[in-house]
Amino acid sequence: MTITANALLGRLRMKQLGLVIALDQQRSLRKAASELAMTQSAASKALAEVESILGGTLFVRSKVGIVPNALGRCVIRYAWLLRSEVDAMWQEVSDIRHGHSGRLAVGAIMGAVPRSLTDAITNLRAAEPEVAIEIVEDTSQRLLQLLDQGQLEIAIARTVVAARPALYQYRELADEPLSVAAGPNHPLARARKVTLKELQPYSWIAYPTRMPLRALLEREMTDAGMTLPSNFIETASTFATATLLQRSNDLVALLPREVCEFFSARKLLRTLPIELRSRTQPFGIVTRAGARLSPLAQRFVATLLAGHGLRQ
Repeated sequence: MTITANALLGRLRMKQLGLVIALDQQRSLRKAASELAMTQSAASKALAEVESILGGTLFVRSKVGIVPNALGRCVIRYAWLLRSEVDAMWQEVSDIRHGHSGRLAVGAIMGAVPRSLTDAITNLRAAEPEVAIEIVEDTSQRLLQLLDQGQLEIAIARTVVAARPALYQYRELADEPLSVAAGPNHPLARARKVTLKELQPYSWIAYPTRMPLRALLEREMTDAGMTLPSNFIETASTFATATLLQRSNDLVALLPREVCEFFSARKLLRTLPIELRSRTQPFGIVTRAGARLSPLAQRFVATLLAGHGLRQ
């Protein structure tokens, strides 16, 4: 039997979708029921109702508890979006009632922060000083997850890391040239020319596995006949990377050039004169495919594009 979208809206309840989200987080019917202040039998009944409406089971039992199957993962993703849309509606209603201009949640990868993100937010706030803005800096993979959950409206990131790029709308903004950075007191900080091979004795701060910057670093090392040392530090945090480099004389890191220039101009880091062969993939504006952006988000996108000399 085929169910229409209108019929689905009439039969599904927010508390049922909340249960699906809680089950995804807790991996236990008992814990999910407790989180929602339900009895376990009531939670079991609510899950059965959802599965009956959608025509299939959503979770399967495993050694680590109950885990979502393919249908469950699909429903979980949309459950997050629906809850986030309700949260956003309530926040916007509250802002309007209190005379505020709106609220925007935006994410950005490290290389987009110094120019793309900062310039756009500065310009937006100059035009609309009452706006409230939430900023998340993380990897593209994590930012796409937050988009999926509706916790971000816009991300400045890459979609090449996505399992299903078709879930997103992408507009290219810029390339991301890279540099190798070190602290101001690093032994090679004032060298006129450095090869990657000369960094073999030093430890690295590296981006997380399976991320484009990590893959590029490992490719450069392979070409130079090197491997990433086992004592590397893994982080996606700009602040942690810059602080560690500044305080240590035996660490180096691959960073977006604009990040290096920002810290170098303030004499906090040094950009090592190393020529890299590989090029990164460009980053851009990422939104959920088919999503209706709020008026504030649309203005932010226009500001981002204008900052790069692009038109909508």
